[in-house]
Amino acid sequence: MSNSLVNSIILGVMMMLSGALTMALTPTLKIADQQEKFELEMMIPQRFGDWQIDKSILPLQVDTETQTKLDKIYNQTLSRTYVNSVGEHIMLSIAYGGDQSDNLAVHKPEVCYYAQGFEIIKTLSDELITHYGKLPIKRLLAVKSNRSEPITYWITIGNKAVLPGIDQKLRQLRYGLTGIVPDGMLVRVSSISSDEEKAYYLQEKFIKDLLLEINTKERSRLIGVFET
Repeated sequence: MSNSLVNSIILGVMMMLSGALTMALTPTLKIADQQEKFELEMMIPQRFGDWQIDKSILPLQVDTETQTKLDKIYNQTLSRTYVNSVGEHIMLSIAYGGDQSDNLAVHKPEVCYYAQGFEIIKTLSDELITHYGKLPIKRLLAVKSNRSEPITYWITIGNKAVLPGIDQKLRQLRYGLTGIVPDGMLVRVSSISSDEEKAYYLQEKFIKDLLLEINTKERSRLIGVFET
């Protein structure tokens, strides 16, 4: 039996268990209500390291139907394009939701890009080694006509970064069993390039530069808290 089939079966069983548990135990305490309020626009600097905002280029814009769905789940979103001193561009998109007890996975980049007519050529689970620990990430390659867009993204559920799918569902389930509603983020970094290796290297540098710029509290919101 293939790993993908086993994972699908496990995920299906977990979803059924989650539905049954939801009927018996409905989380009521929201982490978002217990935390200090913040604004993504203020939290993410407009200039850091060798990067600054290029307002002439916007990240991928979703269609109206998809945006309506996102607005129901996310409380804040941020979309910017940055450029460095040699003219290389990185697109950054962040979505924050105060209630992630439900299914964040249906709005992951694989789904959003597909809805915009892209074909997802490659997907890979990986780790990004930061100064603060290992960040679990997903890498994608989305292609539409002559546009090739390598993508790096991650999600947080509560105070921990997890891979989308089973790890995400387990994290949500653990919170649900304690009666707590977690918040969460989806952070996407991408660039238009036919050179995947170079693009992913540049994205890693961008992410590390950003993490070095923001303070500890902001960083823990963005990438979670690493275990020591």
